[in-house]
Amino acid sequence: MATILTFIALSFMTTWVPLLSNAKIFIVLMKDDPFVSTKSKNFEDIDIYKERMRRQHDILLGSLLEKSVYTKVYSYTHLINGFAIHLTSDEALDILWNIEGVRAIYEDVKMKKLTTHTPDFLGLPAGVWPKLGGPTTSGAGIVIGMIDTGINPFHPSFLAQASNGAGRGTIVKSGKFKGKCVTGDRFPETACNSKIVGAQYFARAATAAGEFNASRDYASPFDADGHGSHTASTAAGNHQVPVIVNHFNYGYASGMAPGAGIAVYKAMYSFGGFMSDVVAAVDQAVEDGVDILSLSVGPASVPTGPSAFLNVLEMQLLFATRAGVLVVQAAGNGGPSSTSILSFSPWITSVAASTTDRRYNNSIVLGNGQSFSGSGLSPPTLSEVHFPLAAASDVCKGNTSSALLTVESCQETEPFIRTLVQGKIVICTYTFDFESEAASIATVADTIQKVGAAGFVLTMDPDISSEKIKGATMTLSVPGLILNSMEASTALREYYNSNTLRSRSGRAISFRATAKILDGRQASYNSQDPVVASYSSRGPDVNNALLDTADVLKPNIMAPGSSIWASWSPNSEGDQYIKGQNFALLSGTSMATPHIAGIAALIKQKHPGWSPAAITSAMMTTADVTNGYSSTPILAQQTNQLTPATPFDFGAGLVNPSRAIDPGLIFKASFKHYVLFLCSVPGVDEMSVRRAVGVGCPSKKKAWCSDLNTPSVTISNLVGSRNVIRRVTNVAGVDETYQVIVQEPLGVSVAVRPRVFNIIAKASKHITFVLNATQTTNTYSFGEIMFQGNQNHTVRVPLAVFVSSTLHS
Repeated sequence: MATILTFIALSFMTTWVPLLSNAKIFIVLMKDDPFVSTKSKNFEDIDIYKERMRRQHDILLGSLLEKSVYTKVYSYTHLINGFAIHLTSDEALDILWNIEGVRAIYEDVKMKKLTTHTPDFLGLPAGVWPKLGGPTTSGAGIVIGMIDTGINPFHPSFLAQASNGAGRGTIVKSGKFKGKCVTGDRFPETACNSKIVGAQYFARAATAAGEFNASRDYASPFDADGHGSHTASTAAGNHQVPVIVNHFNYGYASGMAPGAGIAVYKAMYSFGGFMSDVVAAVDQAVEDGVDILSLSVGPASVPTGPSAFLNVLEMQLLFATRAGVLVVQAAGNGGPSSTSILSFSPWITSVAASTTDRRYNNSIVLGNGQSFSGSGLSPPTLSEVHFPLAAASDVCKGNTSSALLTVESCQETEPFIRTLVQGKIVICTYTFDFESEAASIATVADTIQKVGAAGFVLTMDPDISSEKIKGATMTLSVPGLILNSMEASTALREYYNSNTLRSRSGRAISFRATAKILDGRQASYNSQDPVVASYSSRGPDVNNALLDTADVLKPNIMAPGSSIWASWSPNSEGDQYIKGQNFALLSGTSMATPHIAGIAALIKQKHPGWSPAAITSAMMTTADVTNGYSSTPILAQQTNQLTPATPFDFGAGLVNPSRAIDPGLIFKASFKHYVLFLCSVPGVDEMSVRRAVGVGCPSKKKAWCSDLNTPSVTISNLVGSRNVIRRVTNVAGVDETYQVIVQEPLGVSVAVRPRVFNIIAKASKHITFVLNATQTTNTYSFGEIMFQGNQNHTVRVPLAVFVSSTLHS
């Protein structure tokens, strides 16, 4: 497909004193503790505590507000204590603000929606799966919660595995997971099994807002869009599932963790979704006991308020992390622009997208021997013969039935003269109709098939400046080629015009130009990759909507996100290019995110006691920054060129699962460290932290944000010098001696204490880095700290520093 399938974006404001002009939904946070803060391990206590909070919410609202002015949408009881409420009155909102027990109020707004080869590309079959008992048991016992558009339970990627000893309809509980399977439209009792271990949907806010349509969106966990099925199968779809599209086998698909369970939390729909539904889904997923949360959800822009880190979604994900759940989130698709990152907080693993070494290229060979490359996963023209070329305007009569379309766009069958078009390769034109989405490549293919043509070639209109044709990587059922190059399009038309005999009136009477279309379904492999995809959002991270840069590295890690084969829902109305198919080839950070979620599940299986921070650390410190084929630095796609990638492009680098399960050292951080981080953010006062988190700041001297024990060091404003302390923990199981090697950023000298150290198994050690500004750069420069162990462990920590002044403050 042409357009990058964007990650699900949500646009919201952290509004402290909003006024109503019409009915709106708000999320109200209460001061009293939610269940997770009670630290109770008794599951019977959960229901009692939750019911008590729900009653308290109902009693509070009933005692203060008229029933006609509000509808309670949700009670949040597990990670946060609060509720979502649909209000029709300004006065009612004022009343809520004046309640002593209310901590904060956030306005809810609408959200929008922003693999056959990747397991091999990432080295899973040889490097990780054998260590976990093989592909079908890799991830066993781990549950990945997918907050997305639901799931297609009838897809072979989600059928029960025979090795589990369970059939369809038998839900296999995994460890502490206590989720349930909600039935409904196209989601029968048999939908859940040993693969889909739980499924629920959340649409109360969408319903209250009048957006939810049960006949279109399905009042069930069923995926009416396709996006959720795609991400779920990438994370944990079954092993060796044939990818058959248009009767052609493109290979065999597998999730990263084929043995893991999938818990579905549908909170997005064809129209998008609402933040309060997503918050409810996160709350339920953590209560159910998922191990990993995979979200292609984020703000459409940097949230307003005192800090981007304090918005309600970031806080909910902080509480999920506090409960031991690793949160993996798409970085966004705003690249290659700087500060386009849309996943902000250090407790979230933010994922950038790369290309892979696989390419699908197609070619058209002209009768004069010229050959032009293009795109389109299509079959070849029949046999090896050349077919006559014919411009659409030369084999049509009159105009289209729509004033919005031209015959050159090949959108209707009626204008074509069947006796002229049959057996020819039709030259169609990518006009403004395609840019406005009044026309589509899918319709071109359908039209060509119906009129009996041999195939088509879609050329670029000279009047269009578009650099990319929408739908260029789509699968086609007829021979077809999309020429993305204006130069190739012009050359093909010149060849056609010079070999077409016309009457005095200009009518084509003899078609002497010929061509054949090759097979575009065969993959080729390019040793230059991986490359950071152009659309992948870039750092530096920001503190607030003013784009003040933060002492946080974002993105954190990179995974394949371009041209990813994965499951689809044939009922989807959302994408005409792949309607009716069981698989789709998509691109976006949405596709990269479940790769990391699945790999995290493998690490969690290998090391069940590791915290979310430990798992993220393992992936970051072992990531690749060089090309595996040539050992040259990984590059990043910019607008018109490739440049060496920096940590703001790909975080710590491309995930390396084989090394991540044995990282040597890890960097730990917990809830109290994240609270201290929030208290250190410039412009954030203690009251803002207390409103968002429910706890205040420590009384000790304020720290730097860069003091947070992350596997990276980012300083957005170095003046003179700064001491940075990191605490490493040996998880290798053996004693090891490490030497610290520093690649200094431009304008910075880095002193390390100690430079060589021995660390026994399971022990921790503090390492101090003293960064001294030696040259004012007024821009970011990059380096790295490498811990080289004598037991074959290499631990990498990226450095990003902005030197503002060499003078000490």
